[in-house]
Amino acid sequence: MHNADDSKSPLERYLGATIRELRQSHGLTIAQVAEQAGISRGMLSKIENAQTSTGLDVLNRIAMALGVSMSTLFRNFDVPQGGAQLVKKGAGMEVVRKGTQRGHTYHLLAYDQGPRKLFEPFLITMDDASERFPVFEHPGTEFIHMLKGVIEYRHGQQTYILHPGDTLTFRADIPHGPERLIKTPIQFLSIFVYAQPAAE
Repeated sequence: MHNADDSKSPLERYLGATIRELRQSHGLTIAQVAEQAGISRGMLSKIENAQTSTGLDVLNRIAMALGVSMSTLFRNFDVPQGGAQLVKKGAGMEVVRKGTQRGHTYHLLAYDQGPRKLFEPFLITMDDASERFPVFEHPGTEFIHMLKGVIEYRHGQQTYILHPGDTLTFRADIPHGPERLIKTPIQFLSIFVYAQPAAE
């Protein structure tokens, strides 16, 4: 079925709907907003129904009549559709960390972030209580959230006992790593967050 609005630009339709929504949410009538904005009721009605284009001056007056800024009228226009990366359960890329052995798997849960990594989230599983662990040091901040099991985790001079639901956040350039696996299987989410250079 052909819609009469199809010939109108997406911006006109968007602005009309936004103005109507703001007006109604503020409990204002077309007559009240039109009077405040110094335009006719017919003109405002046409703008709301995307039946006419209007200049920035009139839009600015309508925004002021609604008690919002011009930027508020445009804030949701042309927002990207989204480009979320979904990694289904068990589908993370398995990676081998230097010094880790059997019984210790890392699944990288997000990748292809472009030339500069912002963060790396890993799902780490450990089930060999006798495994010896290397000490890790790397740039950025690390965030660990325990999902299963119990682990004693070292950061610098301190050790922490982590149970399911516990979270540990620390500077990753200080030596850290598992000290002792207390109850296996162990599974935790580990997110490395990298500092970004200041904008030019």
